[in-house]
Amino acid sequence: MIVKLIVDNRKIEVLIKSFPQILGKTNVKQELVDNSFTNYFTYEIDGIPVGFIHYTFLYERAELIDIAVLPNYENQGIASQLMSYMIEDCQKNKIENITLEVRKNNFKAIHLYEKYGFQQVATRKNYYQGMDAWLMEKELIK
Repeated sequence: MIVKLIVDNRKIEVLIKSFPQILGKTNVKQELVDNSFTNYFTYEIDGIPVGFIHYTFLYERAELIDIAVLPNYENQGIASQLMSYMIEDCQKNKIENITLEVRKNNFKAIHLYEKYGFQQVATRKNYYQGMDAWLMEKELIK
């Protein structure tokens, strides 16, 4: 089940412990309080987050910041459900396009993004500690 993350210390702590490489240096609670453009949604099983998506609305466009699923829950369609949810949310909010950066050798993520109509539009040199990234975009309104 997909659930909007709210300022709930227990759920935020569980999420950070589950995804320390991604969220370990992020003050998720403060971001939820201070940034009205940010969106965090979790995919929960029995009330426990096993995946999440984080994206921002910037007026007429959105940016996918992070999407992750715990390894034991991969290949079960959770990332796809989170992507579909984000795209539907963007459409409801009249977002024109969604962008993201992805490490150019992250083939699993690139496949997911291409499945949802994202296309490579540019390369960001040395974006990830010396590794190039692709800037990908999905147009919702043309």
